[in-house]
Amino acid sequence: MDFGLSSEQQLLVESVRAFVETELAPYENEVEKTNAVRPELIRQIKERAIKAGFWAANMPEDLGGGGLDHVSLALMERELGRTSFALQYAVGRPSNILRACVGEQIDRYLLPAIRGERVECLALTEPGAGSDLRSMKTRAVRQGDHYVVNGTKHFISYADVADFIVLFAASGEEQTGKGAKKLITSFLVDKGTPGLEVRKGPNSVSHRGYHHCELIFTDCKLPVAQILGEEHHGFDVANKWLGATRLTVATQCVGRAQKALEMATQWAATRKQFGQTIGKFQGTSFKLADMATEIQAAEWLVMNAAWKADQGTVEDQDFAMAKLYATEMLARVTDHAVQIFGGMGLMEEVGVERLWRDARVERIWDGTSEIQRHIISRALLRPHEG
Repeated sequence: MDFGLSSEQQLLVESVRAFVETELAPYENEVEKTNAVRPELIRQIKERAIKAGFWAANMPEDLGGGGLDHVSLALMERELGRTSFALQYAVGRPSNILRACVGEQIDRYLLPAIRGERVECLALTEPGAGSDLRSMKTRAVRQGDHYVVNGTKHFISYADVADFIVLFAASGEEQTGKGAKKLITSFLVDKGTPGLEVRKGPNSVSHRGYHHCELIFTDCKLPVAQILGEEHHGFDVANKWLGATRLTVATQCVGRAQKALEMATQWAATRKQFGQTIGKFQGTSFKLADMATEIQAAEWLVMNAAWKADQGTVEDQDFAMAKLYATEMLARVTDHAVQIFGGMGLMEEVGVERLWRDARVERIWDGTSEIQRHIISRALLRPHEG
């Protein structure tokens, strides 16, 4: 693995950071105060992101995307992680799950998403089934050439602004040595489909302006042609998406932590107490040293997973290790940053409290820390079983 950046990658980092500083960061306070991103601002950012070549950077060039490799994409996500999560929505990276589109689905969903004409959201989580996807109760029952869907999804990000939904629902059962196991099918569902209701969810303390919703399905009829992937094989579709998404979460945590360290370092170098800058006290300087070390370790885990993905050798535990360490690292780093700022660290005008507050959700969504530990330990133990 080459730890150095190519000239193209260095230019990418500089370009994305400049875009964040000029097109996104100026609106952070507005989003924090209003808990919303104005539709016209979304359009403005989207247009400029498309012009800059950042939209759909994760999609292959032959489909109209940017064609970035995993390492370059991780570098881009790291820089985007330095700003409000809600604003990043307008710098679209369509979910890789849409690569499962076939036939007419390609022209109806995949290509418009790559061009920025349509955006998607993913509907997995339910009120009674968070990380335990096999216990989902949303059911899709086949009736001839249609499925009839009933159930509720919640914590569905971007559902309020998405044009269509990638839905996962229980579509049957199979008997295994451990008893009955639900079969899952994924569907493409257009907003406005009869039987689908989208409701705004409860307010969250993390990522203001980034809303999650509830989806209520009541006898919602979906043609068989709306199946994404193969019938009863929705987990195969989901598993291809979850790894890349967990790497994105980990990478953005590194970017956010780097910003927190920069802010804390500047404060420590200028804030004076007892006749000297607080950075001269070991209680502060040692925190900065620990923060820098942990950030570097997390970045290496992230880049290792991205590099292995490019080599075709990445495994689930690589993504899990990166997400586990980077998300928990961010919690420690932002907490140290608040402590270094003291009382000012909790003031909204400073911005450190936002990083600290937003860090909490990273250990929960896209697979909790406990799920990541389960994936890692299972990979360690599997060779010794049976």
